[in-house]
Amino acid sequence: MDYAKKSLGLLSPRSLSKCVSASASVTQQLLAGPAPRPRPYRVSNCARTLRKGIVAETLNDLLEKVRTALDLVGSLSLVLDEDGTSIDSEEFFQTLEEGTVLLALTEEQVWRPAKKAGYQLSLSHKPRRRIDVACITFDLYKTDPQDFFGSLNVKATLYGTYSMSYDMQCYGAKRMIKEALRWTLFTMQATGHILLGTSCYMQHLLDTPEEQKEEPLTSSFPPSLALPSSLTRRMLQ
Repeated sequence: MDYAKKSLGLLSPRSLSKCVSASASVTQQLLAGPAPRPRPYRVSNCARTLRKGIVAETLNDLLEKVRTALDLVGSLSLVLDEDGTSIDSEEFFQTLEEGTVLLALTEEQVWRPAKKAGYQLSLSHKPRRRIDVACITFDLYKTDPQDFFGSLNVKATLYGTYSMSYDMQCYGAKRMIKEALRWTLFTMQATGHILLGTSCYMQHLLDTPEEQKEEPLTSSFPPSLALPSSLTRRMLQ
């Protein structure tokens, strides 16, 4: 009888609902993919006068960090800087590439294209067209607050048509500077030792007195060739 009661208790609606919810949670955990990894982005304010490099994992994480970095209040939205496409879903946010330039807009702000060189009008002169031959832009930003120098993006444009860009990741710049300083210190120490040894040697030469040695006058003939004294007397007589 007890076994039958336990079997009927397992078939109750409450037990079935618990089993279904537990299986649903396990299935959701299995179907969920790996957690998104943090990626760097460059976010500017509406006037494009301030740009910050921010690393975020999700769209909500990026919105909170942008609000703090750019000191913005109220509702906030993100759009692509190049064409103003709104980023309103997590799926679209995950498709963006690293280093994408975004624009942060508040409730009353709207996206406007960046100003480009064109015609210049004045009251005293005729309209004159300006043609840029070459334009080089340097963009220094940080993807991590712990970076020493950050990263440098160089973009070159020729005649407003041909453009190319290069992104230099300077993650190991701090280590390179330490090695350069270490070699500089070693070179300076070696040079100091050489100069100190040379100065001591020169001082020793200057302090040594000059000794003049007088050599006695001797006959130019060797002793074996000298004439005997008796023979010398006979020659003189």
